Amino acid sequence: MGAANDDNEEYEFGDDDTGARPTANDNDTKSTVVARSSSSSSTDSKKSTPADSSVVFSPELLGMYYSRLFPYQLLYSWLSYDPATAKPTNGTNTNKVATTSSSSTFPRREFSMTIEPTPGNEVYIRYQSFLSQDELTSAIIKRRPTKIDIGAVFNHPPKDNKSLPAGKLQTTERELVFDIDLTDYDSVRNCGCDGAKICHKCWKFMGMAIEVMDEGLRSDFAFEHVAWFYSGRRGVHCWVCDDTARKLSNEARSAVASYFEVNLGSEKNKNFHLSSPLHPMLVRAYKILEPNFVSCVLPEEGHGLLATRASWTKLLLTLPNAANPVAAKLEEKWSWSKDDTTPEEKWNELKSALMAFIGKGGNNHNAKQVKSLSNADRLRIEHWPLETVFKYTYPRLDINVSKMQNHLLKSPFCVHPKTGRVCVPIEVDKVDSFDPFKVPTLAQLMKELDEYEATNTDSSESVRYDWEKTSLKEPFECFQKKFLVPLLNEERRAQKEERERRAAIVGDF
Repeated sequence: MGAANDDNEEYEFGDDDTGARPTANDNDTKSTVVARSSSSSSTDSKKSTPADSSVVFSPELLGMYYSRLFPYQLLYSWLSYDPATAKPTNGTNTNKVATTSSSSTFPRREFSMTIEPTPGNEVYIRYQSFLSQDELTSAIIKRRPTKIDIGAVFNHPPKDNKSLPAGKLQTTERELVFDIDLTDYDSVRNCGCDGAKICHKCWKFMGMAIEVMDEGLRSDFAFEHVAWFYSGRRGVHCWVCDDTARKLSNEARSAVASYFEVNLGSEKNKNFHLSSPLHPMLVRAYKILEPNFVSCVLPEEGHGLLATRASWTKLLLTLPNAANPVAAKLEEKWSWSKDDTTPEEKWNELKSALMAFIGKGGNNHNAKQVKSLSNADRLRIEHWPLETVFKYTYPRLDINVSKMQNHLLKSPFCVHPKTGRVCVPIEVDKVDSFDPFKVPTLAQLMKELDEYEATNTDSSESVRYDWEKTSLKEPFECFQKKFLVPLLNEERRAQKEERERRAAIVGDF
């Protein structure tokens, strides 16, 4: 496998083919690193240093983040799915929890790390696994990975892969995950952004995608434990963690992912037509997306789709040929110097004119003209507003990420090396106010840590984690209270029911 790409948010399962790069096939080295105690990190690494706000990312800042702010306990407790891991062992300023977990899930979980032993020399290491939170902590602090990926739970610890017979290492479960990236919206981003570049205007597409996907996952599949995260740069990731989701076969995952997939056409193939009758999921999605389309895509302060004569002329040209009379009439009307209708008013006028043209609304239509339209033309005209809204705003999934248990996806809470921003959780009910440009950077976090400790010198103060001293406190605590606690409570109930079921079986004999 070649060097890891900073912009690639996932890796496909395959052989650990790292060639001659260091540590790639050195199992002894891996075991040694994993087994090192977290106490092996130097005392100096626990001390913050004045942050240069002009530096968004550096090995030193990353090392400080891993030493002091990375939420090992949250990650370990989540990926263990064991209620026993939820409570820390004490109230001291530490990331440790009770590591005597009854769950065997965590030691069989694959982690991968992208490390940079020397500047510009990336090494991608797969099949890492850890017995405890301490081992995970030690390995991350030791290696300072520029990227951490989380994979499936296997039938054996992934670190033993080279000692197992070929084909013996098999996936057993994995969260259902989704990856949505703004790069896939390049054809409809009229804000001037493309590739990795983002702005507040095009970021709105991510909020729309989250709303549609979250509602669909909860309403149509009855999933309850759904977590969303900022990727750190230009996209979002979704982790569906219900037990039923984690146990899905590859075929079932593919079916769920395909359920949400809509062919939006392309620059080469512009043929995009919704089937009739419209699926209830798409009806619901349209109700969610159209208000966002009107407020974020149509006006000048958005993507300007109906803001200028050039833009509305371009949009009218996308109408079906049978609706050319509507396009001509509105082009003439909107071009009058006295026409001062807003983009929203133009959109509503366009929809009304189309419905009247096919005889489904209004009184200003020619009966003969309506009668001359074929059923196919009527349907294309009727669906045009929906197809236009979907073309701009419907979620664009990297569907291959979701289809297989053996895909890796970037770990929440790590830092994107291009932006220095933390992959923080996103609250769905506050998605409209989430601002990727306000997500803290490493330099900002170190500054916050310095300022907090300079003004809070009372050593008796009880702060459990250093991240509570920074702006990470709100998103991390929200993740813990709104996602992790309900998830572990559900696991506790399931474990209790299973114990009672087994006791009842024993009692019958």
